[in-house]
Amino acid sequence: MLNALEVVTTVVVGLMVGVEFSVAFIMNRILDALPEDSGQLGHAHGGRMLGALMPFWYIGSVVLIAIWAVAGRQHDGAALVVTAAGLLIVSVLMSVLLLVPINNRNRTWTPETRPADWKQQLNRWLRYHYGRLAVILAAFTLLVTALA
Repeated sequence: MLNALEVVTTVVVGLMVGVEFSVAFIMNRILDALPEDSGQLGHAHGGRMLGALMPFWYIGSVVLIAIWAVAGRQHDGAALVVTAAGLLIVSVLMSVLLLVPINNRNRTWTPETRPADWKQQLNRWLRYHYGRLAVILAAFTLLVTALA
């Protein structure tokens, strides 16, 4: 049963890393290449859609890793799993403190209501997102290593 938990947790976290990587390096570039209003509207829609989904994915990943850490505390790699859990908690804190406030503003913008500095705010969000991506990628790497 522990093996199934390890695999499921690693896959869930790996998929989350993949989605966040795609947002950073693919979706944002696609949206930024669209004409200004279309790109901004796409960012707002993405903020609403992913803003509704990702909290459950992040918290669910933390819960899965916590269960793995407790269930596998006697196994090799337990320290790696605990460290990965700590990193995902850091990513949740980064999200709540840095990214969510910007996203909450962005998701309501329209071409008529967006602030003059909307591009700067999205660029700041992206810089924070790169940092969060590095943290969750490190957590994922630790989980994969713990499987070995």
